[in-house]
Amino acid sequence: VMARGLYIHDVNGEDVREDGNLVTDEGLTHLLAVALGASNKIAQCYLALYSGAINPAAGWNAANFAATANEIVSGTEGYSEGTRRLFQPGAAAANTIDNTASKAAFTIVTASSLTVQGAALVSDSGKGSTSGVLMSATRFSTPRVLQNTDIYNVGYRVVLTSA
Repeated sequence: VMARGLYIHDVNGEDVREDGNLVTDEGLTHLLAVALGASNKIAQCYLALYSGAINPAAGWNAANFAATANEIVSGTEGYSEGTRRLFQPGAAAANTIDNTASKAAFTIVTASSLTVQGAALVSDSGKGSTSGVLMSATRFSTPRVLQNTDIYNVGYRVVLTSA
C-alpha cells in the first residue's frame, strides 16, 4: 500500500496551492497499529504550521516536531487561535479522506509579516506539544508570506493506493 498526502492551502480564499507531503514513520506505524493491530484510533487530529526552512524526515515524530520544524506557536506573531486547528475530514471514499470541504482556518496575527514554510498533521491540539502522533508534514515548495488579519486555510488529503 502506498500512502500519499497533499496539503491544499490558500490565503483569504485565493491563491490556492498544493504541496505533497511525507507520511512519517510514526504515522505509518500508527495507521498499521489501528487498522490491523489492537491500538485505539486517535479521536481527532490537528493541523500545525511551522517556520523552519527544513524538509520533513521520516524520523520526525510528535516529540521532536515542534523544536525541529520551529512550529509557529505565538499568538502575537503567529495565529490568534489558542490551539492547533482541528482537522475535520469528510467520510472516506475511493481510498481517500480529506478536509477540503472544511479547511482549517488560521487567523494570522503579526506586526509586519509571517513566513510559513510548511504544515503538519498531528494528534495533539496543543501548540508546541510534544505528545501524540505526527502523521505527516510538508515543506511548501514556496513559503507563504502572510499579513496581519489574513485567514490562512489549510486542507489535507490522504490517498491510499495498492503499490
